[in-house]
Amino acid sequence: MAAERVDGAGRWLRDQFDRLSWFQKSLLTGAILTVLWTQFVPPELDRRIAVDAILLIGGPLALGLTHGKHIGWNINRVAIRNAVLLSLFVLPFYLVGSTLPTIREYYPMWQTSAAIGEFLPHAIQLFVLALAAETYYRGLLCVGVKEIGFKAVLISPVVYMIHHMGKPPIEFLLSGPTDVLFGAVDYQSNSILPSVIAHGAGLVLLDWLVLHEPLFDPTAALESLEWLPVPL
Repeated sequence: MAAERVDGAGRWLRDQFDRLSWFQKSLLTGAILTVLWTQFVPPELDRRIAVDAILLIGGPLALGLTHGKHIGWNINRVAIRNAVLLSLFVLPFYLVGSTLPTIREYYPMWQTSAAIGEFLPHAIQLFVLALAAETYYRGLLCVGVKEIGFKAVLISPVVYMIHHMGKPPIEFLLSGPTDVLFGAVDYQSNSILPSVIAHGAGLVLLDWLVLHEPLFDPTAALESLEWLPVPL
């Protein structure tokens, strides 16, 4: 009897899920994944890679594959061009950011060194994290729901900012606008390639720069940004 009730409940849930539109399924899946991620995300990088790969890559891809959607896992000429342009656009932010005291105090988030043999595996892991984040935020919750129009880029900024709580204040402040920018570029590219490259390369560059002396004296940057309501 118990097994029959479980089977019946499972069929009922599947039926209810199947009645939802693709947009509704994407939002529901996104909500479930973010709850699971919040509960299970570990502090260690190796375990974080595994959790992110399962939840933030595997979850969205499984939904997409079962519904014939590529959710941004697509490469085209526009995406390649925009990947280069977006990376160049965000480059100054990473260069300046790497000199700010709060950023240098926080990064690298995980232990590494400037030795190539140690930093290269670390860089690959950072790219995996970027791929996971972009598959979830820009893939499932933006490019994957292009059918609703350009407003798709406004779905994830709040969640993205929440997931940046606890990071340097300036990074938290910029996370929302960054989400919108990355989403807009990926939306126009019909691909998450631009944000994956810009995000992954940015994470790697930032850690590399912080492991060395600042590229320049941050005094000018600090003075020009002192109007911001957050510590730098």
